[in-house]
Formats: sequence, structure tokens, C-alpha cells
Amino acid sequence: MKDDKVKVYVWEFPVRLTHWINVICLLTLSVTGFYVGNPFIYAQSPDQYIMGWMRFIHFVCAYAFLMSIIIRLYWSIMGNKYSCMCGWLPFSGKKIGEVIDDLKVYLLISKRSKAHVGHSALGGVTYLLLLGVFVFEITSGFALYSVTHSGMLWTILGGWLTNVMYLQTIRLWHHMFMYVILAFTLLHIYISIFSDSMEKSGLLMSIFTGYKSIPEEDMQ
Repeated sequence: MKDDKVKVYVWEFPVRLTHWINVICLLTLSVTGFYVGNPFIYAQSPDQYIMGWMRFIHFVCAYAFLMSIIIRLYWSIMGNKYSCMCGWLPFSGKKIGEVIDDLKVYLLISKRSKAHVGHSALGGVTYLLLLGVFVFEITSGFALYSVTHSGMLWTILGGWLTNVMYLQTIRLWHHMFMYVILAFTLLHIYISIFSDSMEKSGLLMSIFTGYKSIPEEDMQ
């Protein structure tokens, strides 16, 4: 029957965990980062130490974000086929065609023909680009951190970037890429709601439960 659906365990626990760690870290990093760049709360006395706390929280979340990315990359190798990032690469003509089809759906040029079990082709490409943005944010962040903290670790994590780019350029791009991430977040929420309403696959709940309900014909 057309309405028959198959319950599929798509997003394993490490995928869901790193997703929500990223959400918390990015929101916190945004707020604290904006404060460090342009303080919007002023301390009434040195004892309040607001800037110090903001910087401390920013650094802690940066470490947590780095670990989350490492875990996600590891699980791309160890997890199920829906966790693998290799499928995000649009190397085949079929994959490129799927990216174009997804664009048509999101631009309301055509209707979605089938539900996606894992990431859509366009989603995979987008997440791959976003991973590049994440890597730059982490690297540039540690580059800025290395200016006041000497050591081989900070040099490896990002300090080397100060030999390639001017410090103010690094600071500018670190700031601007945060806007890119925030813009993606809004687009991601919109597309998730839009896709869930189109596919009726339980996409929104799947990031909590791990399960999606896929029509049998779309499992082929």
C-alpha cells in the first residue's frame, strides 16, 4: 500500500549528540564572541570580571566544539551508512542531478518526488561546505588565542595561520564566518520544517529519536 511506511534508524546517538553539542556551542560562541568584539554589558566594578568570564566561556565552548567535530568525523568512519560523509560528495552525474532536483524543490519549482532516508544530496553538499567553515572558525579562533598563549599546541591548532594572514584579517574573517553560520542555522531550521511537511517522514523528531518513517517505495 502507498501509505505503508518503514521505521528506519537513521541518526545514531553520536550523530544526535554532536548535533546538539554544536547547537549549544555555536549559540554560546556567538553571544560571547560578539561580546568580546563589542561589549554590550559594562562592569560596574573590576570584581565583576564580565569580560574575563565571557572569554573563559568562549574558550571552553571552543574546546567542546572542537571535540564535537572530531567525534563526528570519527563516527563518519565508524557509524552506519547515513553517518558517512563520503556520500556528501557530488562526484557522480546522478548525485549532481539530485542536487539540482533538491534546489528545484526548495525554490518551489517542483514537488519532492520521494522522501530522503539520510541527508538529501543538496544537504550533503551544504554540510560539507559548512564543515569547511567550521574548520576555519576553529583554526582562526586558535590563531587569535595563540597571540597571547605560547606553546606548540596552539601553534599547531591555529597559530601557524598568523604567518599566512594578517591578524586583523583573521579576526575579520573569524567574525564574518560567524554570520555565515548563523544564516545557515536559520536556513537549516526553515528547510527542516519545509522538508518534514513535504515528506511526512518525522524528520524533525528524528534528531531526537534517531528514527524516520519512510514510505516503502522510497526505500528502493
